[in-house]
Amino acid sequence: MQDHVTPRRVVILGGGFAGLFAARALRHSPVAVTVVDRRAHHLFQPLLYQCASGILSEGQIAQPLRAVLRRHHNVSCVLAEATDVDVKARMVHAQGPEGGVLRLPYDDLIVAVGLRQSYFGHDDFAAHAPGMKTLDDALGIRRRIYRAFEMAETAADDRERQQWLTFALVGGGPTGVELAGQIREIAGHTLDREFQKIDPARARVLLFEGSDAVLGAFGPRLARRAARTLQSLGVELHLGTLVTDIDAHGLTVQDHDGTTTRFEARTVLWTAGVDAPPIAAALARATGATQDRAGRIAVEPDLTIPGHPEIHVTGDVMSLNRLPGLAEVAMQSGAYAGRVVRHAVEGRAKKPNPFKYWDLGSAAYISRGRAVVKVGPLHLSGTIGWLAWLFVHLAFLTGFRSRLGAVLSWSVAFATSSRRERAFTMSDVDAPAGPGFGQKTPPPPP
Repeated sequence: MQDHVTPRRVVILGGGFAGLFAARALRHSPVAVTVVDRRAHHLFQPLLYQCASGILSEGQIAQPLRAVLRRHHNVSCVLAEATDVDVKARMVHAQGPEGGVLRLPYDDLIVAVGLRQSYFGHDDFAAHAPGMKTLDDALGIRRRIYRAFEMAETAADDRERQQWLTFALVGGGPTGVELAGQIREIAGHTLDREFQKIDPARARVLLFEGSDAVLGAFGPRLARRAARTLQSLGVELHLGTLVTDIDAHGLTVQDHDGTTTRFEARTVLWTAGVDAPPIAAALARATGATQDRAGRIAVEPDLTIPGHPEIHVTGDVMSLNRLPGLAEVAMQSGAYAGRVVRHAVEGRAKKPNPFKYWDLGSAAYISRGRAVVKVGPLHLSGTIGWLAWLFVHLAFLTGFRSRLGAVLSWSVAFATSSRRERAFTMSDVDAPAGPGFGQKTPPPPP
């Protein structure tokens, strides 16, 4: 009789960059890998804003996890959200889409759950100022942007019209800068001569940032160039301001002097701050790990939690040497964790070398032909920066079809200023009252 040996069980929480690269590193290992994610797709998050602004479709930045991992015969995918970890029993507790409870045993656990949007204690802001971390977020923002112009066309008076034509973005990091530039391009070029009553080019785009510079992480030189580019596009920069209130008709901000100012805007988008999901806190309680202010879990140089060499924390949710929240960090840390597990399975007793991040740079796309890129001491901007940005993003897009589709969409958008992915639906919250917007026509009187 042949003996059957149960393979080592590796559970990966998250199907983002870190989780995907960890699974790839284990492809040829004699292990049973389970990837757990509450969504069934892998998302190329750095290009979410291009889906939101209508350049790329959701299918060009998101690929089904099962399709991406179809050649990884030792990997299975589970559609669920991890809710807790029993470190003594080595068991992950998860909840399925219909509320069912799943229990997933593991020998090695790789945590790659990423981060979510943070409102710094003002969660009530989310109802009026959505963030952009998921595919649903991007499609919702697309609806808000293009709907605003439609509503301005039928506004009752000039004040309401201007409110609809004012877009406010909170946060001057890469996402805020990229979205601000895209909205100005939509208003100034994409929608040119499409409306009868409004001039889309007169739309105001306001960018609020608490510090004294946009793209501060890129250094003073590129930050100044990015600010000049935004201003040349018509973006109004409000630096050194903190948002104190947001409602359906605008926001209130406070400057360094304590002066408060009210801005009327029907479209407010939140691109500031991140926070760890609840599973990070649950894992910290179970292991005694420490967390930083954003909920990231402190790890050892080999990305394990102190006292728990079987648990690796990777990507945005790990706290190590103040590494930036970039896709490259997630990719490299996920691949590293996968290799460590693979080497352990192969019987390599040598203690793994500490994780070392190779800085491949940071990039932010502002408008057609203009981007800023920082790679070590090399600073690129303008057309050269844009070409570098293009190369980097094509290199990391998942799947040949995604790359080909992105090239075609970018070619059309850059050559003609048109955007092929402008379709949006009206949600029940957005839809005005009355027949034709989701309400049935009332029956005629008897």
